[in-house]
Amino acid sequence: MRFPGFELCPLLLLLLLLPPVRSNGSVVIDFEVGTMRNDRRMISKFCAFLLMVIRFQMRAACSSSSPPPLAPALYVFGDSLFDSGNNNLLPTLSKVNYLPYGHDFPRGATGRFTNGRTVADFLAEFMGLPYPPPYLSFRTSGVVTGLNFASGACGILPETGSYSGKCLNLGDQVRLFESHAVNDLPRLLKSSDEVSANLAKSILAFAIGSDDYLENYLNPVLYSTSKTYEPPPFAKLLVAGLSQHLERLYNVGARKFVVFEIGPIGCMPTSAKKSKDGGVCDGGQNLLVSYFNQMLQPVLENMTSSLAGSMFVLGRVNGLCYDAVINPSEYGLTDSKNPCCKTWGNGTLSCIPFLTPCPDAGKHFFWDGYHPTDVASSILASRCFNDTNVCSPISVQDLVQM
Repeated sequence: MRFPGFELCPLLLLLLLLPPVRSNGSVVIDFEVGTMRNDRRMISKFCAFLLMVIRFQMRAACSSSSPPPLAPALYVFGDSLFDSGNNNLLPTLSKVNYLPYGHDFPRGATGRFTNGRTVADFLAEFMGLPYPPPYLSFRTSGVVTGLNFASGACGILPETGSYSGKCLNLGDQVRLFESHAVNDLPRLLKSSDEVSANLAKSILAFAIGSDDYLENYLNPVLYSTSKTYEPPPFAKLLVAGLSQHLERLYNVGARKFVVFEIGPIGCMPTSAKKSKDGGVCDGGQNLLVSYFNQMLQPVLENMTSSLAGSMFVLGRVNGLCYDAVINPSEYGLTDSKNPCCKTWGNGTLSCIPFLTPCPDAGKHFFWDGYHPTDVASSILASRCFNDTNVCSPISVQDLVQM
């Protein structure tokens, strides 16, 4: 952006230095050195004043060019797909506060399980908000524009992920939000009406449930759920638990929810590379989570109709992720099977610390054996924000305007 004042000062200087001209066209030349010095001082002061005015104009222009955020806050719940650093402060093996995680993130290895941003980070960008900070490390006495409660390895069920240490299951995350809504927001905002409006207009985003399968149901050595439940009843158990937690959040004032499906876990390198199917994905694992996704939609629709003033948006990312894995070139990708970083377990687990990743992360769907790259998250978030075929019945862009 260019401002006319920058060109104006040299022009005024030139005009003021030129000798005056008589009406007959002849030039008046003043050889008094003192006068010239005074003129130069005057010109210098004038230009300094003019530049000061221009600086104020630039600040005003910059501040006015930044539109207000589309929502007062974004609150994030989930597992390692959304975790932005909570696990750094927990006694767990499931943490990634080392390179090459964060390889393409401005602040480096923050605890995000990817090379750059998560879907939640992109949603925050699209709404004009800062990235929601990890709840466990957040301290402020000012305005809160969101918090991230997500915790890697955890799930809807309280026991999921416990074998690797302490993590925040969905019940823990909801309790922390309730404490924030009841204790923190009234202290930070002026009135109870302002607290209610803030909560009602804020967006709550969820990506959780995949670890209830990967770390629990599909891990019979450590958990008995697969022996206790057939796939449909297990999915019903998860959806019922999720809906109860969503209703608790509604009861403390939240009204706008974005709940993402479980992705095609059978297409993750950790599953696909071990599959006996011989294909790109493990069809059996994808079938398991399909029961959950099929049950999730009618539950969210029923909650929207029964809870006054609420809107529960379903993030249909399962099909989108599957299509990107099967047809990567349609999404500008070249590799949808292999992780970009060098991992333990021959491409099926987390990144080996400090090893150099692939040079073209922007062409990979997977960063490690489980998680999408920055570019893959960008695809998912942008489609959900704009496209009602992905996030329905309305897009996130429409949700914030309600």
